[in-house]
Amino acid sequence: MSKRISIGTWAYTIGPYASNPVPFDTVCEKLKALGFHGVELGAFPPHPNPGNPSGPDSDWPGALTEKSQREELRARMEAMGLGFSGVAANLWGEKLINTDDQSRYIEEFKKNAQFAEDLGISTIRVDTVQSPTILEEVNPAIAFQRVVNTWRRCCEIAEDHGQTVVWEFEPGFAFNKPSQILHIHDGVNKVNFGLMYDTCHGEMVGVVGARQPGDKEVFANQVEFIKKLHGRILHVHLIDSDGTCHKDANGDDETSAHPPFGLGYLNFDEIVPELVKASQQRHDWWTIDLCFWPDAWEATATCKAKMDELSEKYG
Repeated sequence: MSKRISIGTWAYTIGPYASNPVPFDTVCEKLKALGFHGVELGAFPPHPNPGNPSGPDSDWPGALTEKSQREELRARMEAMGLGFSGVAANLWGEKLINTDDQSRYIEEFKKNAQFAEDLGISTIRVDTVQSPTILEEVNPAIAFQRVVNTWRRCCEIAEDHGQTVVWEFEPGFAFNKPSQILHIHDGVNKVNFGLMYDTCHGEMVGVVGARQPGDKEVFANQVEFIKKLHGRILHVHLIDSDGTCHKDANGDDETSAHPPFGLGYLNFDEIVPELVKASQQRHDWWTIDLCFWPDAWEATATCKAKMDELSEKYG
């Protein structure tokens, strides 16, 4: 059985699109025309979101604070034949590692969990929020415990809403070494907690070792890395990699570049079969991620065609 295909809506709202984001309805209309089965929602302005984390919701584009508004959106998506593969919660304004009080992070997660449930979304994405350099300021053991304790509480909240929490590890966020990823997953130790495996991040974290502090910890190829994550992967993003990072405003490496299929060097005929064996997904979605790609809107159609091919062969 082939996979349902979605794409992360953040590709059309942040980075190169921040000054001229593509409206959510326009995104959905195009995706429907291209044969997508749904979207992975970046729940932050201007696309639908649960509201302003720190101010008036009236000043927050895309805020759907009422259950009736969310039900209306859910009905509209269903009428188009589109679903939600997951949600990226807007937690980047909160502190996770450099504070001993994660109550604001947890409250914001709780708000996103309710928002997701109202939309019928069962998978919530998280990351460690702060740069790898934060571990120069905070003792790594303390940082580890803060992340694990907070995510364990978030998993309990998500469980009440029938949801799974997936951690998207990246070179641009703390704990970006393979052994750290395994350690944190073991530390959270919740049935509804697992890893999101993005093939671009997998290359940059597991093979290139981008932005890893100290000695690099890498594998010869992604297949070997994926084998180490067997049974831990609950959500999958597929996209190419050219072995480089997206640059921040200062020209420094930030996180993985996400070039469209064919503009990188990944061998998906080697990677995807291993990823299928290693994954324990509780749904049938595969997601395209074009985060920070300057021509994401134009590249969407060709990426969908490649995903259809991979789904046909391995889904």
